[in-house]
Amino acid sequence: MTQTALTALLRIVARLALAAGLALALTAPAAASSARLKDILDVEGVRDNMLIGYGLVVGLNGTGDSLNNSPFTEQSLIGMLERMGVNTRGTNLRTKNVAAVMVTATLPAYAAQGTRIDVTVSAMGDAKSLLGGTLLVTPLMGADGEVYAVGQGPIAVSGFSASGQGASVTRGVPTSGRIASGALVEREIQFALAELPVLRLSLRNPDFTTAQRVALVINQQLRGNMAQATDPSSVLLTVPPARRGDVVGLLTEIEQLRVTPDQVARVVVDEKSGVIVMGENVRISTVAIAQGNLTIRITETPQVSQPGPFSNGQTAVVPRTDIQVDDQSQNRLAVMNSGVTLQELVQSLNALGVGPRDMIAILQSIKAAGALQAEIEVI
Repeated sequence: MTQTALTALLRIVARLALAAGLALALTAPAAASSARLKDILDVEGVRDNMLIGYGLVVGLNGTGDSLNNSPFTEQSLIGMLERMGVNTRGTNLRTKNVAAVMVTATLPAYAAQGTRIDVTVSAMGDAKSLLGGTLLVTPLMGADGEVYAVGQGPIAVSGFSASGQGASVTRGVPTSGRIASGALVEREIQFALAELPVLRLSLRNPDFTTAQRVALVINQQLRGNMAQATDPSSVLLTVPPARRGDVVGLLTEIEQLRVTPDQVARVVVDEKSGVIVMGENVRISTVAIAQGNLTIRITETPQVSQPGPFSNGQTAVVPRTDIQVDDQSQNRLAVMNSGVTLQELVQSLNALGVGPRDMIAILQSIKAAGALQAEIEVI
């Protein structure tokens, strides 16, 4: 092979490699933006259930409830002892090793009788810490008042609290703990999923476009018109006659399909923490923004006035106040053209040198001017 032919071959290989890299760069964002159906929707009927119960924690090292300040703890303790055959009515209980707690848990869908679930224990009274405590048998009830699980066991607390006469140290939340596999399921929630002729798929983020895309990709997989988007949050799936009784296999096949979720242009603002989250579809029209801060700085520098020698005067503190007003600092004007993207919007706001609090006011002002093509949601 001649040198000229070798050079031409190397150029062709380089062009093919460049084209392959460019194609990969173009397809990677699209693949990364897609999501599996199991990550964006739920199947109606396949859901968790909240459980709650009231119980007592014993074995605390003097960090439990003060019975004088927590009458419900004293009443629960007396009732528990009476069920055990101990009569304590009319006596003055002074123990501080007991705490009244609320026990919460989540019952997974189709949890079988005899399986174990985790529980969370939280103090109700003025207990200082639940470290080292043991939860006594506590029935966990659902919203219908029926008992679905029973919890008991030693509590694992991640925080701690230590104090002395002059100082105290607290890390985490010592009045809340967790018991891994601390509850035993006593009753199952029956739901005949395999017998349903129609499945309702609920989108976690309702959107018309996303619902239509989900129905389209399911119909392509099943090669028929089996799925139909009825509203922004629901897609009805008719089980094919050949798949009757195999709903689990059908859902396993469908939930691995991938779609690209769509979203509305929205700006979420948290007034309490100053957090701002803007979606990629946020656009603004041509607008000019000026931002300036009025700063008033007051400095107190008291001075001591001493009387002259051998005089009858008295030492006095004379106030000295210095007031500075700055209304010209960082006064800048930024012009944003029509169709500004999220990145350009953030860069322009950062160029003004504004913080999150001022940025919230700027976004609200842009929305009031009709130049922000997005929703503003304040949480």
